[in-house]
Amino acid sequence: MAPTRQERNRTLDDRSPYELAKEFRRYAHELKLRGGDFDVQGGAIVLPGAPATTARPPVDPMVAMRVIRAAVAALQAAFVVLLAWLLLFNFSIVRGQSMRPGIEDGDRILIDRFSYMFSSVERGDIVVLGYPLDPSLDYIKRVIGVPGDEVQIRAGEVFVNGVAMAEPYVRDIDRTSYFMTLVEEGHFFVLGDNRPHSSDSREFGQVPADLLKGKVDVRLWPPTRLGFLE
Repeated sequence: MAPTRQERNRTLDDRSPYELAKEFRRYAHELKLRGGDFDVQGGAIVLPGAPATTARPPVDPMVAMRVIRAAVAALQAAFVVLLAWLLLFNFSIVRGQSMRPGIEDGDRILIDRFSYMFSSVERGDIVVLGYPLDPSLDYIKRVIGVPGDEVQIRAGEVFVNGVAMAEPYVRDIDRTSYFMTLVEEGHFFVLGDNRPHSSDSREFGQVPADLLKGKVDVRLWPPTRLGFLE
């Protein structure tokens, strides 16, 4: 049966709690569809709260000091390592062609001043030495004879203690070269790899041990030939 006019005209206060709640939810749902930012819970409109925030805990000054001390200690250690490295090693630029083809003019090499503190000089080592006639000048050569060795050069071929040396690093042999010597105690006999164009022990004699400045194992420049030397 259709509701009477009187029933249709009842005021909001005349409705039962159930009807009021139902009507409230209907209006709230319509508002929410229109973009309202709220929710309905148990017959009440719940507005969104402020976004949750997390308070940052205070920084422990002791932890901060430990971090600072660790950073300072790391910097000090790095400085000591760098200083030691500079004292034991240094760079040098090769000038001249006496060590071709292995080492070219303009190559950057690393001089190891540390190795000979703990090991002896060996045949075949590439070394930087003070020029015996003017120690202020640096030469780079290869050790051929150590103290006690008998070195002979016959038509450019090198013999040490009667045995021919294998020299894959030599490209051009000086067939006009003849030489013979007995290496003295505390001295070394050195040659350049580019035998026809090298000033070495054939010219300036044996090199005293105190003129050896370091061993050369590594070329740093140019990048295309970076690496260990033969």
